[in-house]
Amino acid sequence: MHVYQEKKFTIPELKGISPKQLEVHLGLYAGYVKHVNLLREKIHELEAADKEKNAYTIAELRRRFSFEFNGMRMHEYYFEQWEKGPKTLTGSSALAQAVSEKYGSWENFISHFKTVGMSRGIGWTVLYWDPTGKTPASPAKRGEPHTAWVGDHELGTLAGLPVILALDMWEHAFMVDYTPAEKGKYIDAFLLNLNWSIPEERFKKAQ
Repeated sequence: MHVYQEKKFTIPELKGISPKQLEVHLGLYAGYVKHVNLLREKIHELEAADKEKNAYTIAELRRRFSFEFNGMRMHEYYFEQWEKGPKTLTGSSALAQAVSEKYGSWENFISHFKTVGMSRGIGWTVLYWDPTGKTPASPAKRGEPHTAWVGDHELGTLAGLPVILALDMWEHAFMVDYTPAEKGKYIDAFLLNLNWSIPEERFKKAQ
C-alpha cells in the first residue's frame, strides 16, 4: 500500500508571518499526512479482519478520509505558494488577464478574493479554473475563474476544477500572529509573500 510522505517546503523569511506561526502550521500539515496513512491502514485492517462485520466502522472512516486527505493536499497547495520568495504578476500574464476579464480588473479580483476570505467560519478561499466555463466579459472564450469558499477542507469544493490559488482561513493558520478580529491583516500578509509564479504555472497547466 502506498504511503504518503510529508513534503518539505523551502520557504524564506516571511513578512507579517512569524517563524513560530509557520512552524506550528507545518506541524499541523504533518498531522494530516499522518492521519491519511493511518486511516488507509485501519480500513485495510478492518476489511481483512471481517469486511461485513466492520462495514459500519469502515464507512465512517471513509467519510473521514476526505477531510484528512483534503487537509493534506490543500496545505501542500498553500505552502508551495511561498517558495522562492514573493513575485508579482505582470498585466500581460495569462492569469492576470483571465481574472481581470471576470472581475473587471486585477484590483477587483484581489478585493473579491479578500472578501471571500473574510467569510465567517473556518475553511479555505480557493481560486479555481473552469476550462469549460465562459466569462461574462468574453462569452465566446472557453474558461472561467471562480473564487469559492470551501468549508473545513472538503465541503464546497468545485468538482473537477483545478486549484489555482489556495488561502487557508482556519484559525490555526494565523492565531500565533493575529487575533480572529485581525484576520484581514493575515490575508494581507499571505498575499504580500505570495510567489505568483506558482498560481500562474498551475493556471497554464489547467488550460
